[in-house]
Amino acid sequence: MPELPACVRVALWTTIAWRGDIALPDAIERSLPDVDHVTGIAPTLQAWGDIGERALLVALPRPGCLDGLPRCAPDAAGHAAQAGECVHVAGAGGVLVPTLTEYGPDGDTGVRIDWTGYDAEPTPRHRLEMLDLRQTERELLDRMRHHSEQFESAGGHPWEREARAEAEAGLRHSLWGLPEQVPDKALHVMAIAAGAAQLADRGRSLTGLGSHGVDATTAGRREQLLRSLGSDADRALAEATNVAVMVLAGWRSA
Repeated sequence: MPELPACVRVALWTTIAWRGDIALPDAIERSLPDVDHVTGIAPTLQAWGDIGERALLVALPRPGCLDGLPRCAPDAAGHAAQAGECVHVAGAGGVLVPTLTEYGPDGDTGVRIDWTGYDAEPTPRHRLEMLDLRQTERELLDRMRHHSEQFESAGGHPWEREARAEAEAGLRHSLWGLPEQVPDKALHVMAIAAGAAQLADRGRSLTGLGSHGVDATTAGRREQLLRSLGSDADRALAEATNVAVMVLAGWRSA
C-alpha cells in the first residue's frame, strides 16, 4: 500500500477530476494504485460531483480524537475513527469511510478497499478557509520538539539513528503518485507530517527505541507519546491536504 493514507490520495485526485482535468474512474485508479479491488466509492463520488461538489476533503480521526470529522452519527464516527481516515464533502454533507482488508493465500495476497457512505452535516466553507499552512507547519514542528523532549525524559527516542534509518527507508516514496498540480507549499507540509506519522507508527515496533529490558511504566509512556505524535502528524497532514484541495477546487489561491 502507498505510505500516505488512501483518503489523502482520493481527495486530491477526485478534486482534480471534479474540475475536469481527468475522468473520475481514472482519478480513482490513480488514487489507489496498489489496491487490487475497490467497491462502493465511484457511485457516491459521481453523485457528489453531479450536484456540484468541487472539493473532496479528508479527515484522519483516531479513537478519542475526531479532529476534522464533520458532525455525523456515532456509527459513522466510530467507523471513521477505527479506519483512521475518511473523505467528506462540505456542501451537501456526507462521509465515505474505507475498510482495508487482505485476501488470498500466504505469499499471494491482495488488498481490497470497501467504502461505506454515511450522512453528515455540511461544513461551513469559511471554517475550512481559515486553515493556514504556516500555522499548521509551525504547530507541528513545535509539537515534534515537545515530543522529542518527552522522549528524552522517558528514555528511548524515535529519532535515534537506528530507528530513524529504518523509518526513513520507507519515507522516500511516501508522496509518490500525487497530482502534479498540488501546490508546493502544501506538499512541503504534507511531507513533514507524513514523515512524522510514519516515524510514530513504525517507532512502536522498532528496536531503535531500545525497549529491551524497559519497565512497563516506561514502555507505556513511550507508547502514549508515539500515539500523541501520530495524532499530531495526522492532524497536520489532513489540514495540509485540505488546503491543497481548496486550491485545486479554486476556493483559494496557492
